[in-house]
Amino acid sequence: MSETHFQVRKQALAETRCIEREATPLADGEVRVRVDRCAYTANNITYAAFGDAMQYWAFYPTGDDAWGNIPVWGFGDVVQSLHPGVAVGERLYGYWPSASHAVLAPTRLRAAGFADGSAHRASLPAVYNQLLRCNADPLYTRDSEDLQALLRPLFTTSWLIDDFLADAGFFGAARVLLSSASSKTASATAALLHARGGVEVVGLTSPANRAYCERLGAHHRVLAYDDLETLAPDAPAVYVDFAGNGALRRRVHAHLPALSYSCSVGGTHVDQLSGTRDLPGPRPVLFFAPAQVKKRLGDWGPEAFEQRLADAWRSHLMRVTAGPAPWVRVVEHAAPAGLAALHGQVLGGRDDPAAGHVMVWGRGA
Repeated sequence: MSETHFQVRKQALAETRCIEREATPLADGEVRVRVDRCAYTANNITYAAFGDAMQYWAFYPTGDDAWGNIPVWGFGDVVQSLHPGVAVGERLYGYWPSASHAVLAPTRLRAAGFADGSAHRASLPAVYNQLLRCNADPLYTRDSEDLQALLRPLFTTSWLIDDFLADAGFFGAARVLLSSASSKTASATAALLHARGGVEVVGLTSPANRAYCERLGAHHRVLAYDDLETLAPDAPAVYVDFAGNGALRRRVHAHLPALSYSCSVGGTHVDQLSGTRDLPGPRPVLFFAPAQVKKRLGDWGPEAFEQRLADAWRSHLMRVTAGPAPWVRVVEHAAPAGLAALHGQVLGGRDDPAAGHVMVWGRGA
C-alpha cells in the first residue's frame, strides 16, 4: 500500500511538495486510517505559522526538519486494525495529517472514542489527540460532515475565547475588537459575544470582506482596517487578534490607550506576522485553547463541559445554515492533486470568506 503526504517548507510556507511512499507495516495495537474529508482554512495556516512555537509540526513529524505536515480536522475510516477495540470500517472524526493515511495507537478506549497513544504525542496537548467514533458521537450526522470538518474545531476555539473573556469580566472592558473578522473563528466568536451581551463587538476586516461581515449580523459594528482610528479611543477595550498582523496590532495599541487586554489567537495575515516588543499598553497574551479546556473540565466536570459545548454547537450550526444566504458554502478539492493550489489560495488570503474548503482524499491522485 502506498501513501501520499502533503508537506510545506517550514521557513517558506508557500513552497509545497507531495511525498509518495510505501506504508510501513502496523505494529500490534496500531490501526491505519484512510483519511477522507478534511477542512482547509485560515486555521490551518495558523498551525503552520505557529508550528514551532505551539508544537503543531510535532503531531505528524515528516522525518525532515525543513518540511512540515499541517494537521487538518475531518473524517477518516479504519482500513486496517491490529487493535481488538477498534474495528475495520469504523468512521472517526479527529485531527489528521495532510495525507492519505494515518497510523494511530489507540489508548484509553471508550464507547465515544479513544486517544492516540503514539509515543511522540505523549507530551502534546491531549485535546488534539482525541478521536471520536462517529457512530457514538451525539453531534455527528452524515449530511453535516463538511460543516463539522470546517467549523467544529474553530467553533470550539471561539466558544472557549467567549467563555474565557466572560469569566474574566471582559477585563473591565465595554468593547471587544476582533481582527480578521471574516475568518470562521472570528465570526463565531463575534456571534457568541453578541448573543451573550454586555460588550460592544467590533469587527475589523478588509474593505473587500466588510459587506460579508455585515451580512452575518454577528457584530455591532464592522470597520475596514483603514477606519480603525474612527473609533473613540477612550472606551476600555479588549483586542482579540486573529490576524497576527504586527502593524495592525501596533495601531490598535497606539490608538486605544484604555486597552485593558490584548489576546493573540491566530495568524491569518501570515506575511505580516511580527513580535510584540515595545508595544504601548498591555502585553499581548497568546490564547491557548487547551488551557481553558483544562480549567473548565476542572470547574464543570467532563459531562457538563461536553453538554455545554454540544448545546452551543447545535445553536451555531442552526445559525450558519439559516436563511437564503448561509454563512458557509462548501467547495470540494481533489487531494492530492488540488492541494498545492488550495494551500496557496488560503495562504494568500485570496478567498471568498463564504467559501468552506474541503479536501477529499483519493481523488485526483
